[in-house]
Amino acid sequence: MKQTIKLTHRIATEIDKPALIKLMQESIEENMKAFLSNAEIEAAKETMGVDKTLLEDRTYFIIETLHQDQTVMVGCGGWGKRKTLYGGDHTVGRDDSLSDPQTEPARIRAMYTHPDWGRQGIGSYLINLGEDSARKAGFKTIELGATTVGEPLYISRGYKAVERTAILADNGVDSIIIRMVKSLV
Repeated sequence: MKQTIKLTHRIATEIDKPALIKLMQESIEENMKAFLSNAEIEAAKETMGVDKTLLEDRTYFIIETLHQDQTVMVGCGGWGKRKTLYGGDHTVGRDDSLSDPQTEPARIRAMYTHPDWGRQGIGSYLINLGEDSARKAGFKTIELGATTVGEPLYISRGYKAVERTAILADNGVDSIIIRMVKSLV
């Protein structure tokens, strides 16, 4: 029987960046193996990573739990009030201008779970944090750019796929981004 863990969260800061990068890399390398080929994982890396605007805007969360009397980072993710749908600082095609909460959506962004802590409710916890924060900031809708790996979680949380885009990576393999939306009202 799976033990229930107690999750806590805090706002990520620039000081957390090395630990965030490590967690993201481990998550990408391990959590996608069951769903994507090595070439597809490499392609996905071109659109994944730390986004400094989420840290600057204080909209990025670190999820922690107590394990063997130590606080450990088990996940990270957040929400964006900017027009960029997905990706890290290095991702091509960014638009970091602010979204209008009355007419444009907020974004769920950059969600990662440490491979040792999968299936513990971390993704749902992050979605709740992001949606609640975006709602409090006045947003009426929220959207995200899902990978094929994350799509089932988002569907289970009420998101609807509205567009699928294939982005040709440097290695010649397509990385699939699924734009999904949900009402916050």
